[in-house]
This record gives sequence, C-alpha cells and structure tokens, in this order.
Amino acid sequence: MFVDIAEIVLKAGKGGDGAVAFRREKYEPSGGPYGGDGGRGGSVILVGDEGIRTLMDFRYKRFYKAEDGENGKTKKQFGKDGKDLILKVPVGTLVKDAKTGKVIVDIKEHNQMYVIAKGGKGGRGNAKFATPTRQAPRFAEPGTKGEERTIILELKLLADVGLIGFPNVGKSTILSIMSSAKPKIANYHFTTLKPNLGVVRIGEEESFVIADIPGLIEGA
Repeated sequence: MFVDIAEIVLKAGKGGDGAVAFRREKYEPSGGPYGGDGGRGGSVILVGDEGIRTLMDFRYKRFYKAEDGENGKTKKQFGKDGKDLILKVPVGTLVKDAKTGKVIVDIKEHNQMYVIAKGGKGGRGNAKFATPTRQAPRFAEPGTKGEERTIILELKLLADVGLIGFPNVGKSTILSIMSSAKPKIANYHFTTLKPNLGVVRIGEEESFVIADIPGLIEGA
C-alpha cells in the first residue's frame, strides 16, 4: 500500500462591498439612500469522486482561490455572489490542517461534499443604514474576507500494476511514457529510491495506477 500526499493552499472569495448611492430622478433630485448590498464570496468545496485515483493533479498546482463577490450597485441592486470553487478528490482522502495536523474531514463517499473554506459575507449598502434620524447615510459596509487555510490531502491506495526489475533497465522511462508521471531518470543504478506512481488513462472514464518499484536487489 502507498500513501499519496499533497499540500495545498485554499482561499475563499471576499464578500463584495456595499454601495453608497442616492436616488436621483427627474422629479426627485435629492432622493434617499439607494445603495445595494455586496455579493457573497465563493467558498472552496471538496467533493469525493470515485473516478479519481490519486492526488497527482494537486502536485502541479498548489494554490486555489474561489471567486470574489461583486460590489453592490445603485438602485438597491445586490452584487452577484462569487462562484464556489469545486475541488474533486478521490474517495478515501483524509484532509488535515497543515499547521496542527488535526483531521478536518475524511471523504468516504462518492459526491460527499465539505466546505473547507467559507466565502466572506457581502457588505450592506447605505440603504440598509437609513433611520428616521439618519435619512441619508453616506457610508456602507465593506465585505468580509474569505477563509484562507493550508491543508494536507492524504490518500492510501493500492497500485493496480507494479514495474519490477533490476536497476537501470528502464522502469521509470516506461512509467513516464505510459502516464503523466515525471520520475527522476538517469543512467546510473538506484535512481529510483522510493516508489513513483502514475495514472494510465484509458478513454475518458477508465484508468489504472501503475507503480515504479525501486530495483529489487540489496542496496536499493
């Protein structure tokens, strides 16, 4: 059994700022407050996907950010909410906090969802602050920041195929050709000191995991 590990940084979207605006019409040049609320920032959501076999995609990209909410508009119009960022992970992925090592969630099922970083709240426009004694507020509320955190994804998996042989016979080269893995390759013994994993895709939906095993002789 192998353990696939990836550390990634997540940032949810900021909430949009509330707008400061006033009603201006032909017969009402000095109308009341008219600013709308800002939109909610997008959240980062983990989703279990049984079609994904490894954490390989997370090794090449470490930073993920959801969309910010849109600022409020005049005529009391709300800003659009930021789009949530959906990150698909293999079923069986253990999610840990990178600072404390504490387990946050265990993704056990297909389509299981978990909000790992929550988007910020949209700020209120100045129309929300009008009172009988303060009829023309010239201020609005800023949106709040989205959550930001660094997490570790950990996945225990079994390889479907293992490449076994003497050192320096081309096992890593075969792995690099058959999959998108990039193992260290050189013309000397024991280049591979720990197993390298690659995913071989067959069409759009099927795949299998292949492992490049270190040379199976003494000293490997």
